[in-house]
This record gives sequence, structure tokens and C-alpha cells, in this order.
Amino acid sequence: MPAPKPSLKARALRYLAAREHSRLELGRKLQRHASEDDDIAALLDWLEAQKFLSETRFAESLVHRRASRFGNSRILSELQSHGLDEATVSSMRASLRDDEEERAWQTWKKKFGMPPDSTEAKAKQMRFLQQRGFSTSAIQSTMKRIGRGEIGQD
Repeated sequence: MPAPKPSLKARALRYLAAREHSRLELGRKLQRHASEDDDIAALLDWLEAQKFLSETRFAESLVHRRASRFGNSRILSELQSHGLDEATVSSMRASLRDDEEERAWQTWKKKFGMPPDSTEAKAKQMRFLQQRGFSTSAIQSTMKRIGRGEIGQD
């Protein structure tokens, strides 16, 4: 005899134990396993009331996971795609703004580590940072640091 299916609440708690989820994301995951009489919105409300589900914790977690590899615009776009309210996104925007240039520098060093040997190589490196969501000013700052020969200094 097969094991009984876990309840939606048990499934939700298992998802949240693995990592933080946004309300929208968790709702989508649970919807796949819901029957007609399940009230997902009520379950999500209960999880929020019990502090198991938190949009702020989710946003902080996502920023922490993505910040070492991606720029502000990519991270903020991902936050918005999870249906977070504008106040939460704005607070994350403010916290990300301070260190974007340093994150772009570290991302460039990890990927390339050597100054470009041609204008084509420089353009390729700049496109890489742009695709990662770094701002023009962060990319320009990184290129200036390369030009000053700061590669082996830190």
C-alpha cells in the first residue's frame, strides 16, 4: 500500500525548511498538489501569521544568494518577478546600491582575472558584466580599475 500523500501544510513546511520562498512562488508550488477543496490562500495567510513565510526574509535570502554573481538590475528584476511589494524591493535596492561596483569587480576577477588584450576582448568583458545585470557605472568603474592595474593588489 503506498504511503499517504503529505498534506498541503506539511508540504509547505517542507519547502520552507529547505529555503525561503515568496508567497507567490510557494502558492504556485502548492497549487500543483492541491485538490478542489484546499484553500491555498488561507494556508499562506496562516504561514505568514505564524512567521513561517516572510517576504522580507525571502528578499534578503535571494539578495544574499545572488549578490556575489549578479548586478542590481538583475537581482531587482528577480525580486519583482516573485511578486514582492514595492516597499520590500525598494529597501533591497537601497542595500544593494552601496557595493555594486565592488561586486562587479569581484565578478570580473573571478571570470577573467587578466586585462583584455584587445578592444574586442574588452567589449566581451563589458557585455558579460552587462548581461549579469551590473550598471553602466559599475562596469566603467571595473574597467578603470583594470586600466590602473589593480588586478593583483587585493
